Amino acid sequence: MSRGGGLRRVGAMARKEWMHISRDPATLYFALAMPVILLVLFGYALSFELDHIRTSIVDHDHSRESRELVQRLFSGPTFELAGQLEREEDVEHVFRRREAVVALVIPKGFGASLGRGEVAKVQVLVDAADNITAGTTLSYMSGFMSSTNRIRVKELLGSTSERLDARMRALYNPELRSTIFLVPGLIAFIQSMMGVLLTALTVAREWERGSMEQLFATPVGRLEIIVGKLLPYFGVGLTQVLIVLTAGTWLFDVPIRGSLLLLFGISSLFLVACLGQGLLISVVTRNQMLATQIAAVTSMLPAALLSGLIIPIDNMPRILQIFTQILPARHFVSALRGVLLRDASPPSTLPDTAALALFALVMIAASTKKFPKVVA
Repeated sequence: MSRGGGLRRVGAMARKEWMHISRDPATLYFALAMPVILLVLFGYALSFELDHIRTSIVDHDHSRESRELVQRLFSGPTFELAGQLEREEDVEHVFRRREAVVALVIPKGFGASLGRGEVAKVQVLVDAADNITAGTTLSYMSGFMSSTNRIRVKELLGSTSERLDARMRALYNPELRSTIFLVPGLIAFIQSMMGVLLTALTVAREWERGSMEQLFATPVGRLEIIVGKLLPYFGVGLTQVLIVLTAGTWLFDVPIRGSLLLLFGISSLFLVACLGQGLLISVVTRNQMLATQIAAVTSMLPAALLSGLIIPIDNMPRILQIFTQILPARHFVSALRGVLLRDASPPSTLPDTAALALFALVMIAASTKKFPKVVA
Protein backbone atom coordinates (compact mmCIF):
# COMPACT_ATOMS: atom_id res chain seq x y z
CA MET A 1 0.00 0.00 0.00
CA SER A 2 1.47 3.39 -1.01
CA ARG A 3 1.55 6.34 1.40
CA GLY A 4 -0.53 8.41 -1.05
CA GLY A 5 -3.13 5.64 -1.23
CA GLY A 6 -3.31 5.46 2.53
CA LEU A 7 -3.91 9.22 2.81
CA ARG A 8 -6.66 9.02 0.16
CA ARG A 9 -8.39 6.22 2.10
CA VAL A 10 -8.13 8.17 5.36
CA GLY A 11 -9.56 11.23 3.56
CA ALA A 12 -12.42 9.13 2.14
CA MET A 13 -13.22 7.78 5.62
CA ALA A 14 -13.12 11.32 7.06
CA ARG A 15 -15.48 12.61 4.31
CA LYS A 16 -17.87 9.72 4.96
CA GLU A 17 -17.90 10.43 8.70
CA TRP A 18 -18.35 14.17 8.12
CA MET A 19 -21.39 13.43 5.91
CA HIS A 20 -22.89 11.45 8.84
CA ILE A 21 -22.29 14.40 11.17
CA SER A 22 -23.55 17.11 8.81
CA ARG A 23 -26.76 15.18 8.03
CA ASP A 24 -27.60 14.81 11.72
CA PRO A 25 -28.72 18.19 13.21
CA ALA A 26 -28.90 16.64 16.69
CA THR A 27 -25.19 15.75 16.56
CA LEU A 28 -24.26 19.25 15.41
CA TYR A 29 -26.38 20.81 18.17
CA PHE A 30 -24.84 18.43 20.72
CA ALA A 31 -21.34 19.25 19.49
CA LEU A 32 -21.53 23.03 19.07
CA ALA A 33 -24.38 24.45 21.16
CA MET A 34 -24.36 22.16 24.20
CA PRO A 35 -20.83 23.16 25.38
CA VAL A 36 -21.82 26.83 25.51
CA ILE A 37 -25.06 26.04 27.35
CA LEU A 38 -23.16 23.93 29.89
CA LEU A 39 -20.50 26.62 30.36
CA VAL A 40 -23.13 29.31 30.99
CA LEU A 41 -25.11 27.10 33.39
CA PHE A 42 -22.09 25.91 35.39
CA GLY A 43 -20.27 29.24 35.17
CA TYR A 44 -23.13 31.19 36.73
CA ALA A 45 -24.27 28.42 39.10
CA LEU A 46 -20.85 27.52 40.51
CA SER A 47 -19.48 30.28 42.70
CA PHE A 48 -17.67 30.28 46.02
CA GLU A 49 -18.52 33.91 46.73
CA LEU A 50 -21.44 34.92 48.95
CA ASP A 51 -23.33 38.21 49.03
CA HIS A 52 -26.31 39.38 51.07
CA ILE A 53 -25.74 36.86 53.88
CA ARG A 54 -28.89 37.10 56.01
CA THR A 55 -27.77 38.17 59.49
CA SER A 56 -29.71 38.56 62.74
CA ILE A 57 -28.56 40.90 65.48
CA VAL A 58 -28.99 40.37 69.23
CA ASP A 59 -27.89 43.64 70.83
CA HIS A 60 -28.02 43.49 74.64
CA ASP A 61 -25.91 46.62 75.02
CA HIS A 62 -27.80 49.23 72.95
CA SER A 63 -24.79 51.55 73.18
CA ARG A 64 -23.30 53.89 70.62
CA GLU A 65 -20.42 51.45 70.11
CA SER A 66 -22.70 48.47 69.46
CA ARG A 67 -24.76 50.49 66.97
CA GLU A 68 -21.57 51.55 65.18
CA LEU A 69 -20.46 47.91 64.97
CA VAL A 70 -23.80 46.86 63.46
CA GLN A 71 -23.79 49.81 61.05
CA ARG A 72 -20.27 48.92 59.88
CA LEU A 73 -21.28 45.27 59.40
CA PHE A 74 -24.08 46.20 56.99
CA SER A 75 -22.21 48.97 55.19
CA GLY A 76 -21.26 46.62 52.33
CA PRO A 77 -23.13 44.06 50.22
CA THR A 78 -21.76 41.01 52.09
CA PHE A 79 -24.17 40.98 55.05
CA GLU A 80 -27.89 41.77 54.95
CA LEU A 81 -29.97 42.50 58.06
CA ALA A 82 -32.52 39.73 58.63
CA GLY A 83 -33.89 41.32 61.82
CA GLN A 84 -33.18 42.36 65.39
CA LEU A 85 -33.80 39.73 68.08
CA GLU A 86 -34.39 40.29 71.78
CA ARG A 87 -33.03 36.97 73.10
CA GLU A 88 -30.30 34.52 72.08
CA GLU A 89 -32.84 31.71 72.36
CA ASP A 90 -34.66 33.16 69.32
CA VAL A 91 -31.63 32.56 67.07
CA GLU A 92 -32.34 28.84 66.66
CA HIS A 93 -35.95 29.56 65.67
CA VAL A 94 -34.71 32.00 63.02
CA PHE A 95 -32.23 29.41 61.72
CA ARG A 96 -34.93 26.70 61.57
CA ARG A 97 -37.19 29.00 59.54
CA ARG A 98 -34.16 29.76 57.32
CA GLU A 99 -34.66 33.48 57.83
CA ALA A 100 -30.97 33.93 58.69
CA VAL A 101 -27.73 31.93 58.48
CA VAL A 102 -25.66 33.93 60.95
CA ALA A 103 -26.37 35.87 64.14
CA LEU A 104 -24.20 38.43 65.91
CA VAL A 105 -24.73 38.58 69.69
CA ILE A 106 -23.44 41.73 71.41
CA PRO A 107 -23.36 41.31 75.21
CA LYS A 108 -24.25 43.97 77.77
CA GLY A 109 -21.23 46.09 78.70
CA PHE A 110 -19.73 45.94 75.19
CA GLY A 111 -19.47 49.72 74.82
CA ALA A 112 -18.14 50.19 78.38
CA SER A 113 -15.39 47.61 77.81
CA LEU A 114 -14.31 49.37 74.65
CA GLY A 115 -14.32 52.71 76.45
CA ARG A 116 -11.99 51.32 79.15
CA GLY A 117 -9.67 49.90 76.49
CA GLU A 118 -10.48 46.35 77.52
CA VAL A 119 -11.21 43.35 75.30
CA ALA A 120 -14.89 43.49 74.30
CA LYS A 121 -16.26 40.09 73.33
CA VAL A 122 -19.07 39.34 70.86
CA GLN A 123 -20.53 35.99 69.83
CA VAL A 124 -21.12 34.81 66.26
CA LEU A 125 -23.58 31.94 65.70
CA VAL A 126 -23.68 30.26 62.27
CA ASP A 127 -26.14 27.76 60.79
CA ALA A 128 -23.66 25.02 59.79
CA ALA A 129 -26.20 22.68 58.19
CA ASP A 130 -24.62 23.87 54.94
CA ASN A 131 -20.97 23.63 55.90
CA ILE A 132 -19.68 25.36 52.76
CA THR A 133 -21.85 28.42 53.34
CA ALA A 134 -21.00 28.30 57.06
CA GLY A 135 -17.26 28.16 56.39
CA THR A 136 -17.41 31.07 53.96
CA THR A 137 -19.61 33.09 56.34
CA LEU A 138 -17.21 32.50 59.25
CA SER A 139 -14.31 33.56 57.04
CA TYR A 140 -16.10 36.78 56.06
CA MET A 141 -17.08 37.48 59.69
CA SER A 142 -13.51 36.84 60.87
CA GLY A 143 -12.22 39.29 58.26
CA PHE A 144 -14.79 41.87 59.34
CA MET A 145 -13.82 41.53 63.02
CA SER A 146 -10.10 41.83 62.22
CA SER A 147 -10.74 44.91 60.12
CA THR A 148 -12.92 46.46 62.84
CA ASN A 149 -10.30 45.68 65.47
CA ARG A 150 -7.57 47.41 63.46
CA ILE A 151 -9.76 50.48 62.99
CA ARG A 152 -10.54 50.58 66.72
CA VAL A 153 -6.88 50.28 67.74
CA LYS A 154 -5.95 53.06 65.35
CA GLU A 155 -8.69 55.29 66.80
CA LEU A 156 -7.44 54.72 70.35
CA LEU A 157 -3.69 54.86 69.82
CA GLY A 158 -3.30 56.94 66.68
CA SER A 159 -1.89 56.12 63.27
CA THR A 160 1.63 55.59 64.62
CA SER A 161 0.56 52.46 66.51
CA GLU A 162 1.14 50.14 63.56
CA ARG A 163 4.50 48.38 63.70
CA LEU A 164 3.92 45.77 61.03
CA ASP A 165 2.76 46.75 57.57
CA ALA A 166 2.11 43.67 55.43
CA ARG A 167 1.52 44.54 51.77
CA MET A 168 -0.47 41.61 50.38
CA ARG A 169 -1.06 41.11 46.67
CA ALA A 170 -2.86 38.23 44.99
CA LEU A 171 -1.21 37.48 41.66
CA TYR A 172 -3.10 36.35 38.53
CA ASN A 173 -6.51 36.83 40.20
CA PRO A 174 -6.24 40.00 42.31
CA GLU A 175 -9.99 40.20 43.00
CA LEU A 176 -10.01 36.51 44.08
CA ARG A 177 -13.01 35.85 41.82
CA SER A 178 -14.03 32.21 41.84
CA THR A 179 -15.09 32.30 38.17
CA ILE A 180 -11.52 33.05 37.10
CA PHE A 181 -10.47 29.84 38.85
CA LEU A 182 -13.49 27.73 37.85
CA VAL A 183 -14.08 28.55 34.18
CA PRO A 184 -10.80 27.01 32.86
CA GLY A 185 -11.68 23.87 34.83
CA LEU A 186 -15.20 23.93 33.42
CA ILE A 187 -13.82 24.13 29.88
CA ALA A 188 -11.79 20.98 30.58
CA PHE A 189 -14.82 19.25 32.13
CA ILE A 190 -17.12 20.08 29.20
CA GLN A 191 -14.54 19.20 26.55
CA SER A 192 -13.78 15.90 28.29
CA MET A 193 -17.43 14.89 28.40
CA MET A 194 -18.28 16.05 24.86
CA GLY A 195 -15.11 14.61 23.31
CA VAL A 196 -15.61 11.11 24.70
CA LEU A 197 -19.35 11.04 23.99
CA LEU A 198 -18.95 12.25 20.39
CA THR A 199 -16.83 9.31 19.30
CA ALA A 200 -18.24 6.71 21.68
CA LEU A 201 -21.24 6.32 19.37
CA THR A 202 -19.51 6.29 15.99
CA VAL A 203 -18.30 2.66 15.64
CA ALA A 204 -21.15 1.31 17.76
CA ARG A 205 -23.57 3.00 15.35
CA GLU A 206 -21.84 1.30 12.39
CA TRP A 207 -22.24 -2.10 14.07
CA GLU A 208 -25.92 -1.54 14.90
CA ARG A 209 -26.72 -0.31 11.36
CA GLY A 210 -24.86 -3.22 9.81
CA SER A 211 -22.63 -0.95 7.72
CA MET A 212 -19.46 -2.21 9.35
CA GLU A 213 -19.41 -5.24 7.06
CA GLN A 214 -19.28 -2.89 4.06
CA LEU A 215 -16.17 -1.30 5.51
CA PHE A 216 -14.53 -4.73 5.82
CA ALA A 217 -15.06 -5.26 2.08
CA THR A 218 -12.90 -2.21 1.31
CA PRO A 219 -9.08 -2.12 1.31
CA VAL A 220 -9.09 0.42 4.17
CA GLY A 221 -6.87 -0.70 7.09
CA ARG A 222 -7.77 -0.60 10.77
CA LEU A 223 -5.60 2.44 11.59
CA GLU A 224 -6.93 4.25 8.50
CA ILE A 225 -10.52 3.66 9.68
CA ILE A 226 -9.69 4.89 13.18
CA VAL A 227 -7.87 8.00 11.94
CA GLY A 228 -10.52 8.68 9.28
CA LYS A 229 -13.32 8.50 11.86
CA LEU A 230 -11.41 10.61 14.33
CA LEU A 231 -10.50 13.52 12.00
CA PRO A 232 -13.99 15.10 11.55
CA TYR A 233 -14.64 14.96 15.30
CA PHE A 234 -11.23 16.50 15.90
CA GLY A 235 -12.26 19.47 13.73
CA VAL A 236 -15.59 19.71 15.56
CA GLY A 237 -13.76 19.49 18.91
CA LEU A 238 -11.38 22.34 18.02
CA THR A 239 -14.39 24.43 17.01
CA GLN A 240 -15.89 23.59 20.42
CA VAL A 241 -12.71 24.79 22.15
CA LEU A 242 -12.81 28.07 20.21
CA ILE A 243 -16.50 28.67 20.99
CA VAL A 244 -16.24 27.76 24.68
CA LEU A 245 -13.06 29.80 25.14
CA THR A 246 -14.68 32.82 23.48
CA ALA A 247 -17.78 32.44 25.68
CA GLY A 248 -15.64 32.11 28.83
CA THR A 249 -13.64 35.21 27.95
CA TRP A 250 -16.68 37.26 26.95
CA LEU A 251 -19.13 36.23 29.67
CA PHE A 252 -16.81 35.68 32.64
CA ASP A 253 -13.84 37.96 31.82
CA VAL A 254 -11.39 35.05 31.94
CA PRO A 255 -8.04 36.44 30.76
CA ILE A 256 -5.88 34.83 28.08
CA ARG A 257 -2.38 35.74 29.24
CA GLY A 258 -0.47 32.93 27.53
CA SER A 259 0.20 31.89 23.96
CA LEU A 260 -2.86 31.00 21.88
CA LEU A 261 -0.70 28.66 19.79
CA LEU A 262 0.36 26.75 22.93
CA LEU A 263 -3.23 26.75 24.14
CA PHE A 264 -4.55 25.15 20.95
CA GLY A 265 -1.61 22.72 20.87
CA ILE A 266 -2.48 21.46 24.35
CA SER A 267 -6.18 21.44 23.48
CA SER A 268 -5.42 19.33 20.39
CA LEU A 269 -3.60 16.72 22.48
CA PHE A 270 -6.46 16.64 24.98
CA LEU A 271 -9.03 16.27 22.19
CA VAL A 272 -7.15 13.36 20.60
CA ALA A 273 -6.94 11.71 24.05
CA CYS A 274 -10.71 12.10 24.67
CA LEU A 275 -11.73 11.15 21.12
CA GLY A 276 -9.42 8.11 21.31
CA GLN A 277 -11.01 7.09 24.61
CA GLY A 278 -14.46 7.38 23.05
CA LEU A 279 -13.36 5.35 20.02
CA LEU A 280 -11.98 2.60 22.26
CA ILE A 281 -15.28 2.44 24.17
CA SER A 282 -17.19 2.34 20.90
CA VAL A 283 -14.99 -0.40 19.42
CA VAL A 284 -15.23 -2.60 22.52
CA THR A 285 -18.96 -2.21 23.32
CA ARG A 286 -20.48 -2.22 19.76
CA ASN A 287 -23.69 -0.90 21.38
CA GLN A 288 -24.72 2.77 21.43
CA MET A 289 -26.62 2.61 24.72
CA LEU A 290 -23.84 0.80 26.57
CA ALA A 291 -21.19 3.04 24.95
CA THR A 292 -23.06 6.17 26.07
CA GLN A 293 -23.29 4.95 29.68
CA ILE A 294 -19.62 3.93 29.88
CA ALA A 295 -18.51 7.16 28.21
CA ALA A 296 -20.54 9.27 30.64
CA VAL A 297 -19.19 7.44 33.70
CA THR A 298 -15.55 7.40 32.58
CA SER A 299 -15.48 11.04 31.43
CA MET A 300 -17.88 13.08 33.57
CA LEU A 301 -17.16 11.71 37.04
CA PRO A 302 -13.34 11.76 36.87
CA ALA A 303 -13.36 15.20 35.21
CA ALA A 304 -15.71 16.61 37.85
CA LEU A 305 -14.23 15.02 40.98
CA LEU A 306 -10.59 14.13 40.28
CA SER A 307 -9.34 16.77 37.86
CA GLY A 308 -8.84 19.58 40.39
CA LEU A 309 -11.86 21.43 38.98
CA ILE A 310 -13.35 21.93 42.47
CA ILE A 311 -11.37 19.75 44.90
CA PRO A 312 -7.64 20.59 45.00
CA ILE A 313 -5.50 17.58 44.03
CA ASP A 314 -3.19 18.24 47.01
CA ASN A 315 -6.12 17.76 49.41
CA MET A 316 -6.85 14.24 48.14
CA PRO A 317 -5.44 11.04 49.70
CA ARG A 318 -2.07 10.03 48.29
CA ILE A 319 -3.48 7.00 46.45
CA LEU A 320 -6.02 9.22 44.64
CA GLN A 321 -3.33 11.76 43.79
CA ILE A 322 -1.38 8.98 42.04
CA PHE A 323 -4.52 7.76 40.26
CA THR A 324 -5.27 11.25 38.89
CA GLN A 325 -1.98 11.14 36.99
CA ILE A 326 -3.61 8.89 34.36
CA LEU A 327 -6.59 11.20 33.84
CA PRO A 328 -6.28 13.58 30.87
CA ALA A 329 -8.73 16.05 32.45
CA ARG A 330 -6.38 16.55 35.43
CA HIS A 331 -3.49 17.54 33.11
CA PHE A 332 -5.71 19.68 30.87
CA VAL A 333 -7.06 21.65 33.85
CA SER A 334 -3.52 22.22 35.11
CA ALA A 335 -2.18 23.28 31.70
CA LEU A 336 -5.22 25.41 30.86
CA ARG A 337 -5.00 27.38 34.13
CA GLY A 338 -1.28 27.78 33.59
CA VAL A 339 -1.57 29.16 30.05
CA LEU A 340 -4.73 31.24 30.56
CA LEU A 341 -3.97 32.75 33.98
CA ARG A 342 -0.20 32.55 34.54
CA ASP A 343 1.21 32.89 31.01
CA ALA A 344 2.89 29.48 31.38
CA SER A 345 5.70 28.70 28.95
CA PRO A 346 5.94 25.47 26.90
CA PRO A 347 8.65 23.96 29.20
CA SER A 348 6.54 24.54 32.30
CA THR A 349 3.58 22.72 30.70
CA LEU A 350 5.76 19.83 29.48
CA PRO A 351 4.75 17.32 32.21
CA ASP A 352 1.07 17.86 31.41
CA THR A 353 1.51 17.83 27.62
CA ALA A 354 3.65 14.67 27.81
CA ALA A 355 0.99 12.91 29.90
CA LEU A 356 -1.73 13.96 27.44
CA ALA A 357 0.34 12.78 24.45
CA LEU A 358 1.03 9.41 26.12
CA PHE A 359 -2.65 8.90 26.97
CA ALA A 360 -3.67 9.78 23.39
CA LEU A 361 -1.13 7.34 21.91
CA VAL A 362 -2.30 4.54 24.21
CA MET A 363 -5.96 5.15 23.32
CA ILE A 364 -5.34 5.21 19.54
CA ALA A 365 -3.11 2.11 19.72
CA ALA A 366 -5.65 0.22 21.86
CA SER A 367 -8.54 1.25 19.57
CA THR A 368 -6.60 0.05 16.50
CA LYS A 369 -5.64 -3.26 18.14
CA LYS A 370 -9.20 -3.93 19.37
CA PHE A 371 -10.76 -2.96 16.05
CA PRO A 372 -11.62 -6.20 14.19
CA LYS A 373 -11.16 -6.44 10.42
CA VAL A 374 -13.31 -9.49 10.08
CA VAL A 375 -16.96 -10.13 10.87
CA ALA A 376 -17.23 -12.30 13.99
